Amino acid sequence: MLPKFSIIFGFLSVSPLSQAILPSELFSSDIPTKVLATFKALPKPVQYPQYTDTGPGKWLYFSPNTWTSGFFPVTGYALNTRKQLCGATPANGLNNADWLNLARSASNGLLSLNANNGIGHDVGFISYPFIEELVVNPTNQTAINAVNNFASMLAARFNPVVGCTRSWDTADPTDFQVIIDNMMNLEVLFHSADLTGNSTLRKIATTHADTTMANHIRDDGSTWHVVEYNSTTGLVIKKRTAQGFSDSSTWSRGQAWGIYGFANMYKFTNDTNYLDTSRRLATYFLNNIPSDGIVPWDFNAPLTPPPRPADSSAATIAATGLLLLAQQETTDSLKQQWIDGAFSILNNITTLAWRPSWQSLLSNGTVNIPANNSLTGIVYGDYYFIKAGNDLVSMGLTSCRDNVDSNSTASTSDRASSPVQSSGARRLSLF
Repeated sequence: MLPKFSIIFGFLSVSPLSQAILPSELFSSDIPTKVLATFKALPKPVQYPQYTDTGPGKWLYFSPNTWTSGFFPVTGYALNTRKQLCGATPANGLNNADWLNLARSASNGLLSLNANNGIGHDVGFISYPFIEELVVNPTNQTAINAVNNFASMLAARFNPVVGCTRSWDTADPTDFQVIIDNMMNLEVLFHSADLTGNSTLRKIATTHADTTMANHIRDDGSTWHVVEYNSTTGLVIKKRTAQGFSDSSTWSRGQAWGIYGFANMYKFTNDTNYLDTSRRLATYFLNNIPSDGIVPWDFNAPLTPPPRPADSSAATIAATGLLLLAQQETTDSLKQQWIDGAFSILNNITTLAWRPSWQSLLSNGTVNIPANNSLTGIVYGDYYFIKAGNDLVSMGLTSCRDNVDSNSTASTSDRASSPVQSSGARRLSLF
């Protein structure tokens, strides 16, 4: 059972966890083994994994014109980061590949994408590998061009009357739909602003975040998935869901995007309104995880019938968002509370969803319940699982685990063998 969190007069109170636990699988040698196998299996011309089948857990591959296409290339960058943090040894499996070269090669398939490819507002997600490349090599002109191009695409979707970037395109141009997920796309605007000196990009990002803060968040800290505006007046037409249980429910992955997105906004701006908003969303998230500790696909979906599925991707996104929030906190006590929450989420979702026999790291992902797509591995769920491990090391909260015996497939054979329900333009060369 997770501790109950509450914010009272701006302060957070919590009953501390009796024991902080981190799953050893976060540093399993299975991780680089599986990721390398997927790099080797990428189709030509390139397609990218998005989610698996429901068993035996084989990746399904999709056109680059898909919002998730950046997540597998950026996973290569995440393992390159892990190699820098942990070293490369036979025990941890990180010595088996040139992760940076693999990530760069896989990223080439994203360079020809443009606003007419159908990726729309999700250019922020697509930009992630190029943002990571600029961490490695800040002068890489191909990556600089990619970041600036994707930022320009997103900025073109901004409506100053509404105060947001448009999410989904609609047949009716006056129907301006914005989803909570779009908070995650704003980062590319900040990076491009830094590269170009174009302060308008930063203003677009903050205006979108301010409008989202005003209209997407309920009094209790939960979120609506979709807010529809009139594009000519800026007035809110409707608040609803597209992937959650109901218009009044809270879709857990959307809530997780919000935690991460607003913490990231504070990181880029130092505006405490964003910090307070991320805290509110995090508090709601942690308070509404059921007693089994497993993050459900929607916090308000009925338990039965049928059993309410989990969403391992919402869990890993939220855990990584909590760690980002912890890094932004101004007091140690608040920082510790978010760390405790991240530890608990990671431990519980690993116990449920770690799947050694699958091509993905985790099962029990819920892509889209209305589309009847659940109980799968999900590429972004895996990415944030790896990133969480990296962040924990970078924050000094754990050390790298090199013990193959304690992290091998054999040691996790007691995990369930199948997923279970829970209540709870032209081609360019990058290099």
